[in-house]
Amino acid sequence: MKILMINSVCGIRSTGRICTDLAERFAAEGHEVRIAYGRMGDVPDKCLPYAHQIGGSLSVRLHGLKTRLLDRHGFGSKAATRAFLKWAEDYRPDLLWLHNLHGYYINVEMLFEWIKKHPEMQVKWTLHDCWAFTGHCSHFSYVGCEKWKTQCASCPQKAQYPASCLDNSQNNFQRKMAAFTGVQNMTLITPSQWLADLTKQSFLGCYPVEVQYNTINRDIFKPTPGNFREQYGLQQQIIILGVASYWNDRKGLQDFESLRTMLDSRYAIVLVGLSERQIAALPEGMLGIRHTNSPQELAEIYTAADVFVNPTMEDTMPMVNLEALACGTPVVTFRTGGCPEAVNADTGIVVEQADVDGLCEAIRRITPKTEDCKEACLQRAQFFSANRRERSAHE
Repeated sequence: MKILMINSVCGIRSTGRICTDLAERFAAEGHEVRIAYGRMGDVPDKCLPYAHQIGGSLSVRLHGLKTRLLDRHGFGSKAATRAFLKWAEDYRPDLLWLHNLHGYYINVEMLFEWIKKHPEMQVKWTLHDCWAFTGHCSHFSYVGCEKWKTQCASCPQKAQYPASCLDNSQNNFQRKMAAFTGVQNMTLITPSQWLADLTKQSFLGCYPVEVQYNTINRDIFKPTPGNFREQYGLQQQIIILGVASYWNDRKGLQDFESLRTMLDSRYAIVLVGLSERQIAALPEGMLGIRHTNSPQELAEIYTAADVFVNPTMEDTMPMVNLEALACGTPVVTFRTGGCPEAVNADTGIVVEQADVDGLCEAIRRITPKTEDCKEACLQRAQFFSANRRERSAHE
């Protein structure tokens, strides 16, 4: 079988690693696999046999400019998409598996027009966020918006990704609905029950929706001894870890800064994924580390931590929660999106959104029994292994 996946990145960040893991499993089963991706980045060597780039950096920049000025994210990159679809027509996949289509790299109307010309092709679409059924944003929980259920307009988040000077959300919503509906053989996949429930309330509710939890590569994310504590002089401290691809207040950066004032000097707060400017602005007692694309390095850091804390205000089913569990580290998380579905009573604590006092208390409760939680965390991580993709979180 010929399989084609489409995603914004290949082999890096959470969705890129998800695609790569899928490609490796399909290839091991004897299938022919390609990952078409749009965003420039360092594609890991092991991904090169699968990688096919859509367009180039100029196309991405022009699409991004069109989005910033006119709020038409997803409707640029016509030349890049035309060339890609010519290649895809020659490749003729039996299975087309869509992932993140946002990211300034592909024209979704042209893509779905091509898809509808091939009703014999099986189509799957994994929604990693809410962008597919809104007129602008990828998440809306933070502002409590429900316009996406009927008709987006007067978007309260036009300044958020994908940021724009204008508000074209009403037109975007109508164009997306016209493009994305009417596919004869498509199944939607969500990595959390939370997102599945939202999808069923949207214009995409006409399609079957399956919950398939993200899986982790437990050959990489496992207890991994290293010298992280020694490297940063943290041998005697309780390490509170946060990891994100980018950091802002919606990801919990301000909450970590508040925690620093609430916890005594026995606790060290380590954040991975910060920019140089953010690192320079951190208060005393917080350690900032730049983003890393090395899963092995991340595994060492997860393993060194006493607790992984995720105070995100918007998320679907964060891979970082699962990766921490796979390294034997318990998780404290806000009740955000699909975050509570990652943990159970033996592997973490769920705190109500924006309750920093509750976050602090949960950290104090769980850190004395980190070692006792380790085995339960590893068992919970088995739940998210490849051969358990379609199990329920309530098992």
